[in-house]
Amino acid sequence: MSTPVSPLAVPFPEIAPVAGVELAVGHAGLYKQVRDDVLLMRFAEGTTCAGVFTQHAVGSAPVDWCKAQLGGGGEARGLVVNAGCANAFTGKPGDEAAKRVAKAAARLLGCRKREVMLASTGVIGVLLDDDKITARLHEMEARLSAGGWAAAARAIMTTDTFPKGSVATAVIDGVPVRIAGICKGSGMIAPTMATMLAFVATDAAIAPEVLHALLQRHVGSTFNAVTVDGDRSTNDTCLLFATGRSGAPLIRRAGDKRLADFSDKLGQVMLDLACQLVRDGEGASKFVKVEVTGAKTPASARKIARTIAESPLVKTAVAGEDANWGRIVMAVGRADEPVRRERLSIRFGELTAAEDGAVSPGYDEARMSAYMKRAELEIGVDVGVGRASAVMWTCDLTKRYVEINGDYRS
Repeated sequence: MSTPVSPLAVPFPEIAPVAGVELAVGHAGLYKQVRDDVLLMRFAEGTTCAGVFTQHAVGSAPVDWCKAQLGGGGEARGLVVNAGCANAFTGKPGDEAAKRVAKAAARLLGCRKREVMLASTGVIGVLLDDDKITARLHEMEARLSAGGWAAAARAIMTTDTFPKGSVATAVIDGVPVRIAGICKGSGMIAPTMATMLAFVATDAAIAPEVLHALLQRHVGSTFNAVTVDGDRSTNDTCLLFATGRSGAPLIRRAGDKRLADFSDKLGQVMLDLACQLVRDGEGASKFVKVEVTGAKTPASARKIARTIAESPLVKTAVAGEDANWGRIVMAVGRADEPVRRERLSIRFGELTAAEDGAVSPGYDEARMSAYMKRAELEIGVDVGVGRASAVMWTCDLTKRYVEINGDYRS
């Protein structure tokens, strides 16, 4: 029986070819059902690459592999991604399986093994059967083409209910450059990073260390600003590739003013992808923006916002369309950050629930209840201490989340 598509789903965008990028998908049989479960990407010679990875204490074999190859940025000619097996907590055999995949792909693509990036997603503690992947790479290599972004996004899905993609065009020194990306993720979503795989490519020409700086700059306000359930994965990976095939000049400094528009558009693509993860949160029916203002420091604001966004009591109240602002007060207080109770205010959209540390004189239960029936909500909290702020995006917690995760391996 097919899984219902999230009611918060957005259509996959039209993604035109990005110069220097080719994609192909294949069926390796890593799932019981017949579906594409492997993605191969080939990049033009000279492509630079940067990555940001999970901070989970038990990282996966592909995460360890990419970290070792990239450091603060490097070069890449290929990417192999599989769904259905995380290849995490598999010890040395898992490392060797990952290396064999990289070696086989490098042989096909005519590059060095260290120029092949890897990513996996699926069940933890299961050793990757790399033979199933390497046996398909040759036929996939023969089908590589500049199209197929939607098929690529579908091939890397696990409990996702819709493929996720985003695209933008920026200008560098008067030359248009394309940015396109896909990601997967639905559950086990939390900073740092949000549990997901994300792959973004551009035809801009950007030095590895500059690409790394750009990625680091935007991760905090995108993939590290979303949460579904507060659980971080062993496999979180975000890779950014720059092929240099747009004709735009090579950017060698992170402070180069010609990067301004590109940086803005890259941030937009990453935020779009990150929010799609929340829209596809397991069992989600509400998309929620949590904004905290008046905090002492940005870190304090962020911690308060995350505590609200991950509170089971807040999330279940949202699922029940109950404007229970007392649960938000609870979450703010247990964040263990500076708060001035007598100045605390809470709003739902433009409706004020509490102000100056007490229920608002204009509180209207009927209007609040009507607002909570919306699919997209905004919770605003001012803690009355300083000027720092932070935003997190999350979803509600429904019975469907329990059903999905209770049946995950069966």
